[in-house]
Amino acid sequence: MAAKGSTPRSSDGGSESSSVPRRASKKPRYSRFTQQELPACKPILTPFWVITTFTVIGIIFIPIGLASLFASQRVVEIVDRYDDSCVPKASLGNKIGFIQNSDSNKTCIRTLTVPKHMKSPIYIYYQLDNFYQNHRRYVKSRSDKQLRSRAGERDTTTCDPERSTADGSPIVPCGLIAWSLFNDTYKFSLNRKVLDVNKKNIAWKSDKDHKFGKDVYPKNFQNGTLIGGAKLNASIPLSEQEDLIVWMRTAALPTFRKLYGKIEADLEANEKLSVVIENNYNTYTFKGKKKLVLSTTSWIGGKNDFLGIAYLTVGGLCLCLSISFILLYIIRPRPLGDPSYLSWNINPSGHMN
Repeated sequence: MAAKGSTPRSSDGGSESSSVPRRASKKPRYSRFTQQELPACKPILTPFWVITTFTVIGIIFIPIGLASLFASQRVVEIVDRYDDSCVPKASLGNKIGFIQNSDSNKTCIRTLTVPKHMKSPIYIYYQLDNFYQNHRRYVKSRSDKQLRSRAGERDTTTCDPERSTADGSPIVPCGLIAWSLFNDTYKFSLNRKVLDVNKKNIAWKSDKDHKFGKDVYPKNFQNGTLIGGAKLNASIPLSEQEDLIVWMRTAALPTFRKLYGKIEADLEANEKLSVVIENNYNTYTFKGKKKLVLSTTSWIGGKNDFLGIAYLTVGGLCLCLSISFILLYIIRPRPLGDPSYLSWNINPSGHMN
């Protein structure tokens, strides 16, 4: 039996404490940063500062909201839905059969009235409703390596079900996104004079330069039995096929617009614009809608009242809160406590700094 106060020994005669490894301490090194002792700004929200802050926000936001709303109202926009109007009356009961019949005449002429003076450039958009480009399987059905470089031509593992032909040759560009490329066309004329549609520089420059290769050409595209949309010119590289580049930037919402081209001419009020439409794209299967949109722009972009309304709402709410706080402070004032009793103003010894 070991004597009191003696050190226990192991069977080999050594000290037990010497055989047990010393446990490393997990205590971090002391620093003012880890112990949260660095000086900090701890403002006291007095009634003066609260009222002043809300008032300043309101004064800044309301003029910005008015300017944004005024700019949006100045945008002139023509929206024409044509998916039902461009189907003959005899085929209204079977729209899917009409659009899938390659022998049916799909040419449609629409007349648009210009409501106000439209200053060039006038942007042409096609709008699709109830088209879910953000569906997970649809978004994944593409190959960025194949689009970017000729060396990735056979990289089609993510392109199901449009990845290769029956004999195993790769489809370029592969995937459902490219396969479903929009293929309606528009031709414009004014007073029997054809208006040229400029289709250059309608895609993002970053997409043209970095996402679509100059040495990648369409191959085996839309050669199957089921055609999804537009065909591509096999002699033009993908970096110059801007309709495809615009389409491949998928939309986040089921209702979206994509840029088709630009009209480099002014349109005067009440002029009649004739549009020849080739109604080729099948939106009838999923009960979608097709619209042709002509729009000018302002310093905030296209027609969008949301930004102006949001600024006005926040600015007005802040002014209302500041007025309410002023009235509350006048009617029922409350004395401000002594800030010296706050915890950060008391040193460790318990005395006030």
